[in-house]
Amino acid sequence: MKRFYRETAAAEQPGGWQVTLDGRGVKTQGGRPQLLPTRALADALAAEWAAQGEEIDPASFVLRDLADVALDVIAPDRADAVATLLRYAETDTLCYRADPGEPLLDRQAEVWEPLLAAAEARWDVHFERVSGVIHRPQPAATLRRLEAVLGAKDDFALAALTTLTTLAASLVTGLAALDPASDPAALWDAANLEEDWQAALWGKDAEAEARRQRRAATFAAAARFHRLASGT
Repeated sequence: MKRFYRETAAAEQPGGWQVTLDGRGVKTQGGRPQLLPTRALADALAAEWAAQGEEIDPASFVLRDLADVALDVIAPDRADAVATLLRYAETDTLCYRADPGEPLLDRQAEVWEPLLAAAEARWDVHFERVSGVIHRPQPAATLRRLEAVLGAKDDFALAALTTLTTLAASLVTGLAALDPASDPAALWDAANLEEDWQAALWGKDAEAEARRQRRAATFAAAARFHRLASGT
């Protein structure tokens, strides 16, 4: 699609902020007014539009797409979004460790255990650690507590969390990335610990490495989206 506008801006509207293209408010892909919670997020989305050349590149609208998820997907059915995220707690990657005696287990304990222990302390929950890949249910009390934690998040936080959690295959990692004091790059490395371990043993594949970098960029963008949307 060719660029069809000249000027981009962020305008305050009743209920939030909206990107304008030549004075016209942007709508979501679902046709809703794209009302954003902060000026900072609106400015960032406006910058995505301003950065387009003569041809619009749909893949470059990472923040816009996350805003559309919040408004078009999360807001109409928050219960479904929470239920989907909660399933990641039931099979959280950080809980599944190598068998005793394997060198990978020590590395997992070094990197993953502090994240898991911090989540347990913050939310007053307990996670079952599992050796191997055989599924073990998490405590019902843990899942109920995390359901309440997720239910307290706003639509924009849940949109960011959906991307963060899906990419990391870990709700614990996704929630950690919402903390403004977190290091998204370090969290992404933690989420990819096993993949990086295998690459160190057997060598890196160029295609896999390119895919990892793309996913890392999306993870970082989702963390940035939450910071912009929450004003932190």
